[in-house]
Amino acid sequence: MADLLALDHRHPTPIHAQIENGIRAAIATGRLAVGAQLPTVRQLAVELAVNANTVARVYAELERAGVLETRRGVGTFVAASQPQGGQRRGRDPELRAIVQRCLDEAAARGFTGEEVARQMKVMATKQGG
Repeated sequence: MADLLALDHRHPTPIHAQIENGIRAAIATGRLAVGAQLPTVRQLAVELAVNANTVARVYAELERAGVLETRRGVGTFVAASQPQGGQRRGRDPELRAIVQRCLDEAAARGFTGEEVARQMKVMATKQGG
């Protein structure tokens, strides 16, 4: 799982957000398939060298969002039905915040909004979206 998540302890984004973003991205791109089992909280914490409470917090948040499901005594899995359509409505503020963070970070590194948009279009085309 650590190969799917690249954490940067020097980056201003909190570790829990980096883990959550990494799991969501892995699911969105198909690197984590529906029904795939995730490592236990302790296993992932050890792999990523982070506190187990941080991983537990991420798993709980993703479960509340319908992205993951926990089966008692079995483990945590990518949920069979991912939130979309009507469930995604009302998430525009969340997406807007993501885009704003991206633009802010790009601007801090000297990139323009047009350069970011162009790169996103290239990446979306490669991912089939």
